[in-house]
Amino acid sequence: MASNEGKYNIKAISTMLGIQPGTLRAWERRYQIIEPIRNSAGHRLYSDEHVAILRWLIDKVNKGFTIGQAVGLFEKGNIGMPQQESSEHQDYSIQLSDEILQALLSFEETKAHQLLNQAFSMFSIDKVTIDILGTLLVKVGYMWENNEISTAHEHFVTSFLRTKIGNIFHGLPVDGFLPKVVAVCGPNETHELGLLIFTLFLRRKGFEVIYLGAGIPNDDVEMVLREVNAKMFFTSCTISANARATIELIEHLKEVFPHLIIGTGGYAFDELEDEKQEVLEPHLVGKTKTEWENWLKNNLK
Repeated sequence: MASNEGKYNIKAISTMLGIQPGTLRAWERRYQIIEPIRNSAGHRLYSDEHVAILRWLIDKVNKGFTIGQAVGLFEKGNIGMPQQESSEHQDYSIQLSDEILQALLSFEETKAHQLLNQAFSMFSIDKVTIDILGTLLVKVGYMWENNEISTAHEHFVTSFLRTKIGNIFHGLPVDGFLPKVVAVCGPNETHELGLLIFTLFLRRKGFEVIYLGAGIPNDDVEMVLREVNAKMFFTSCTISANARATIELIEHLKEVFPHLIIGTGGYAFDELEDEKQEVLEPHLVGKTKTEWENWLKNNLK
């Protein structure tokens, strides 16, 4: 397939590069550095060339440049077209993630434990949970949605990861001076590992997190927020059909608790209409550790 042929939708780009769809749309409007192709339904499609450009820009932003400065450097033309990373130079953590996934999909739990222990011996807790287990989580989700694996496979992988992440979570210290956090999956949501990984990130930073998981009625969420006097609330939504109910929960909590800091995330929000995306944008925490750090910094001023 030609490098300039559109083949990735905005959800795929967001997953591949760790950029919020709303941020990408804003870059396109303001800087016009890339112009995605539109399919017959009017949806954005991105080419390999677009991916290479975006990856280069994101790398510069992560190194401290503003997006305007990064675009300026790119447009000067004294740099070569960023090349796609070749598979042989990929981070070894990606290989470990793939091997752990294959072990779990073969129900080889002992092998998965050994590989995960190897990962923890080589990398930091953040690297293992966010990059290795997070990447694995995304792949399992796509495979299950596309009927490439059975519900039994998905449940086995989920159970394994929940146990591992939970063990790490409960062993971390808490800083009593930081705001108390409540985290819960959005209404009707059953996939909780993405939120669990994010709350592990918060716990690593010393936040006390009351993690409620899935299946919690909205009235109970409100009750817990009052009982623990939480200052921050996080929720997640992975299924598009549940997006409206999750947004309604957020809007309700904003009215009831006007000073509550609210964050959310999940793949259900990737393809929202632009108007809804803009309304939700201040609450979207992002998909990468860098985006999470920036969101916290901006909201805890």
